[in-house]
Amino acid sequence: MIRSMRCIAIVRVTFLAVVALAACNSAVADQSDNSFRLPTIQQTPGGVAIIELGEQGGAAPTATFNDIPVAVINTNQGYRALVGIPLSTKPGTHDLKISYSDGSNTNKSFGVIKKDYPESHITIKNKRQVNPNETDMVRIRKDRTAIANAKRYRHKNILGLQFDLPTEGIKSSSFGSRRFFNKQPRNPHGGMDIAAPEGTPIYAPADGYVIEADDYFFSGNCVFLGHGQGLQTFYAHMSKIDVTPGEMVVRGQKIGEVGATGRVTGAHLHWSVGLNRTWVDPELFLSE
Repeated sequence: MIRSMRCIAIVRVTFLAVVALAACNSAVADQSDNSFRLPTIQQTPGGVAIIELGEQGGAAPTATFNDIPVAVINTNQGYRALVGIPLSTKPGTHDLKISYSDGSNTNKSFGVIKKDYPESHITIKNKRQVNPNETDMVRIRKDRTAIANAKRYRHKNILGLQFDLPTEGIKSSSFGSRRFFNKQPRNPHGGMDIAAPEGTPIYAPADGYVIEADDYFFSGNCVFLGHGQGLQTFYAHMSKIDVTPGEMVVRGQKIGEVGATGRVTGAHLHWSVGLNRTWVDPELFLSE
């Protein structure tokens, strides 16, 4: 049902976003408003770099990192680029490519320092959730394509840069931990896990729009929210989804309930924050 709505949803996203955001300056971050305060800078793999772009007012420059567009925000001090640093990034100096409204181009360098993340060893009873069979892999490949497409979606309007925790519970697993399922190494943990009883409400941490809502092999029932300029949040393992693709949501609106769907050892919410198609530490975006 959800997949069949996807084409309609794209139209709805565009229409509703234009209507809801018509009064919003597309890239201005009013730092007197807590919801638009910039995230915490942490120039490590899995962190965020904020780069001054040297212009104020006029047409916004554009910027890319690893050939992927990054968020450009017009602050009271001029334009800033918000760069999500992938967990796979090597420590050292990296370049942000910038194009200005007058047609000129330049690079700005920024440093990334090493960060050691802890190991996380998890035992999964369902062996197919660790070593999927070929039938499972057909579904997983489709899931990966859908997830990649969702992560590419961006809207020019910034709705907020600071997030509330989306549910009440205990933080049971931290971002970036190096995971081992049944002693087999897997990708680092791309989010924050919040353990809570099944049925615990999940709320939108900021205004946004529903990019995707579906059921995936590993993530179970999940939702992607877009907050503008490629800033996204992701919610996985839900028992219930209360929103549909294309819907606009407001901070504090219920979007679903905690569950234990997909690859899990118990009921919890897996919550990720994405910038320029890469997961970054959600702690950096939490409001005070």
